[in-house]
Amino acid sequence: MRIKGLVDEDFVNYKKPSMFIIFPYCTFKCEKEAKVHCCQNSDLARSPIIEISAENIIERYISNKITKSIVCGGLEPMDSFDDLSQLLYSFRDKSEDDFVIYTGYTKQECEQNGWISVLSKVPNVIIKFGRYIPNSTSHYDDILGINLNSEGQFAERIS
Repeated sequence: MRIKGLVDEDFVNYKKPSMFIIFPYCTFKCEKEAKVHCCQNSDLARSPIIEISAENIIERYISNKITKSIVCGGLEPMDSFDDLSQLLYSFRDKSEDDFVIYTGYTKQECEQNGWISVLSKVPNVIIKFGRYIPNSTSHYDDILGINLNSEGQFAERIS
């Protein structure tokens, strides 16, 4: 699969210690709608793509005694849906730990694309929905256990 990076131990994006996987593609829908350069991850678009197997990622995760969840973010995981779903299904063969997906798509867009129906077939999947909106009010999300940067962003356990 293709990624932009991997952080073996992340303590920022979820309430549990996580492996953070940086996905490589995005349509930059947040910036297009806001009509302003606002993506904190836009520099990632210029960084090199890394080829790594889902099995390698999972083995790194399993061998780390600190991490208790996988968080997929970076640019836009849903824009690499085949790799994302393959990783999730392979991960479920080895662990029931939380699998968190940060997306800038709305819940309705995810439903319309059929992504939720595929992802909800496996246990312990959490999706953070919603675009980043500049100058928006941040708020605490109980499911993620962190502050989200924009109104309208929220997390939901889909399975």
